[in-house]
Amino acid sequence: MKRWLPHPLLTPVLALIWLLLNNSASVGQLVLGLLLGWAIPLFTLAFWPERVRLSRPFSMLRFLRFFLYDVLIANLTVARLVLVGPRALNPVFVQVPLDLRNELAISLLANTTCLTPGTVSARLSEDRRFLLVHALDCTDPQALIDTIKTRFEAPLKEIFEC
Repeated sequence: MKRWLPHPLLTPVLALIWLLLNNSASVGQLVLGLLLGWAIPLFTLAFWPERVRLSRPFSMLRFLRFFLYDVLIANLTVARLVLVGPRALNPVFVQVPLDLRNELAISLLANTTCLTPGTVSARLSEDRRFLLVHALDCTDPQALIDTIKTRFEAPLKEIFEC
C-alpha cells in the first residue's frame, strides 16, 4: 500500500487544492484532482528526505486556529500602519531559541513566521538552534519570542516530535 500511496494525507489535500484553484467541483475536476494528488507524491518520492510522521495530527487544528487568527490580526495591524502612515515604528531583530529538532517542523515554523504579516524569518542558525526573526513594529522583543514559541513552536513540537 505504501508503495502505491506513499503520502495518503497529501493526496486529498492536493485534490482539494486543485478543486479550489479551478473553482469547480465537477466530477471531471475531482477525478483529475485525485489523479494529480496520487501521482505527484508518487513521482516525487525520491525527493522527500524522510517520511513525514505526525505524532498528534489533531493538534494541527489548534495550530491552524492560532495561525489563521494571527494572520487576520497581523493583516489588520499592518494595514493600520500603512494607512495611518509611518509613526515611530520599532523594527527589531530577535533570536528565537528553538526546541524543535524535526527539519519539517522548523521549516513550517520559519514559513509560518513569514506568512504572518509584520514578521519575517531572516535566518536559521547553522546548528538549527536559533531562528532570527525581523518584526516590523515590536516594542517588547521578549513578548514576540514568547508568542512565537507558545502559539507556533509548541503545537508544531506536539504534532511532529511527541
